[in-house]
Order: sequence, then structure tokens, then C-alpha cells
Amino acid sequence: MLSILAAGSVFFPGLFLLSKRCLKHTPGLRWSERDAVIVSARLVSSIQAIMASSAGYIIASSCKDIIEDQHWLTSTYILFAVPYFVYDIYAMFMCYWYKIQVKGHEEEGKGPSVRAAVSSYLRREFLMVLHHVVMVTVCFPVSVFWRQGKGDYFQGVMFLAELSTPSVCLGKILIQYKQQHTLLHKVNGAVMLVTFFVCRVLLFPYLYYAYGRYASIPLYMVPLSVPWHCNLGAALLMAPQVYWFSLICRGAFRLFSGASRTRPPLDKTDSDPEPKATLPPANGYSPRETDTH
Repeated sequence: MLSILAAGSVFFPGLFLLSKRCLKHTPGLRWSERDAVIVSARLVSSIQAIMASSAGYIIASSCKDIIEDQHWLTSTYILFAVPYFVYDIYAMFMCYWYKIQVKGHEEEGKGPSVRAAVSSYLRREFLMVLHHVVMVTVCFPVSVFWRQGKGDYFQGVMFLAELSTPSVCLGKILIQYKQQHTLLHKVNGAVMLVTFFVCRVLLFPYLYYAYGRYASIPLYMVPLSVPWHCNLGAALLMAPQVYWFSLICRGAFRLFSGASRTRPPLDKTDSDPEPKATLPPANGYSPRETDTH
């Protein structure tokens, strides 16, 4: 157990540092510290999501009995991924820190203090930080110890929720480089909308449906048949997903309704290469949000 935790503790921060170094020092790239940090953080999030989704597919497809069947990868990947949620709190703060170093402080020549930045970060990203803390302090012990080896199928299906993360990260990178007007941004926004809805919002109704089919009871009877803490846990995990999905829908509506309007051509004599009006973010999160994984 400790060796797997140690491997995750080295892998995710190490991958972040390696990516940042490559982006900063590779000839032809030589990105700034700010850009390298933000893109590296999102790259690590995407890689973790791909790994979790792959593990989830293997586990779910291997369990014929959704309650009793076990797969060694279930607890192994949970142990390996726990350090990611600790690392990601720091990575999200670093992204926020470099953003506020630039935004609103160009004239001053300096940004806010670290203490003020941490306070502002925790206020703005309270829900996301709380989500990560709960994953480590509640979901980890419940998944590894409390389950007593039962329900690996459900754990595998929950890993599949990460399928939406790469499109969320790509959307944020495209916004960072002001590519909201591109076809790639619009296609990615549509993919994100669908994957987030299917993999995160419909996830819990599907788990209830799967258990109802297993127990041969109607769907509406499932909440009355499972322990109360299962219903409470599902509600607490689903609530932020519904909230984030509402933001995604709002952003997608702004994007596609804005795209349907005719944009005035740029004055070619204008020294400013950027349009005076850009489309709003399509990743569904308001500009004050930093990262969602």
C-alpha cells in the first residue's frame, strides 16, 4: 500500500515538473513560466483522467457480478491516484497565482502577497478544493477499507467520470490563448457538454439503475433499498456535478448564440492584432473559475 502511494506521490508532481521544464527549455518552445505552469497542470490532469478512465473501463467490463466480483486494479488505482488530488490543490493554486500576477497588476509591477492570494484562491475555488479534500479524507478510506472488497463494478464506473476532464482542460487552454473563435474550440465545447452530462450527471442515476436491475427491483425503489449513507454520499457527490454542468450549459449557450451572430470584420489598419470583442468562454465556467478536474 505504501509503495503505491509513494509511486503516485512521485509520478504526478514529477510529471508536472518534467512537462514544465520541457515547455520552458525545449528549443522552439521556450514558454514563459506562467504558460508552462498552466499548460503543464492541465496536461497532468488530462493524463490522470485518461489513466482513471482506462482503469474504470477495465474494472467495469471485468465484473460480471456487480456486487461480489473484485478486480485488483480497483484498490491499486485508488491508492495511486490519491496523491494526485493533494498535488492538484497546489497545481490549481499555482495556475491562479500566475494569472493574478498578470491580470490587474501590470501597472503596479507586482502582484498581491502569497497570503492574500491563498485567501482569494480558497474563496473563489472553495467548491473545487472541498471536492479534492473530500476525495482524500472521505472517498479514499470508504473506497479502500469500508467497502470490504464489494462493489468494484460501481467503483470502476465512477472512474469513467474522468472522461470529461481532457475536454475541460483543452477548453481552458484554448481560452488562455484566445482561440474561442476557432472551430476546434466549438467542437471541443460540444464534446465537453456531452461527455460531462453522460459521465458525471447521468453517472449516479445509472448506478441506481444498475443496482435495481441486479436486485430485480424498480428504479424508484432503489433509494429505499440501499443504506441511507449511500444515498447521502451519492447526493453530495452529484450536487457539484449538476452545478458545474449548469455553468457548462450557460457557457455553451453564449458561445453558440454568439457564433450565430455576424461578427464585424477587423480593420486591417488596426495595430491591435486581437479582435476588440471576443466570444465568451465555452467551457462553461465563468472567467473567475480556474480549474475543474
